[in-house]
Amino acid sequence: MLSNPVISAIVSRYAAERVFCGEELDAGCLDLQGADLSGADFSQAFIVADFRGANLEGCRFDGANVKTCDFRGANLRHASFVEAAVCAAKFDGADMEEANFEGAFFHSYVFSKGERP
Repeated sequence: MLSNPVISAIVSRYAAERVFCGEELDAGCLDLQGADLSGADFSQAFIVADFRGANLEGCRFDGANVKTCDFRGANLRHASFVEAAVCAAKFDGADMEEANFEGAFFHSYVFSKGERP
């Protein structure tokens, strides 16, 4: 997983800080499968990543573009996707307990409070 310099930078930065707001994290499809990025803030970021099985508990993706990201089997407990673009993202088997998708949109559908993909 750490052979890609972009991924290595994300994981290294996560050890010291957890703020990736507004960044473009789209160097191909980032392979962050199984990564522990709990509590990170990806608000307003543009992300193309494979987060399968990752620990993203408490992460913020507010206003982010996570279209096409793969969150299958990820821990998204208490994560926030308020007003995020989630078109074509995959969430099968993800733990979304207490996750907030209010105002997030999936193509032309906008999620209301309490709704999840």
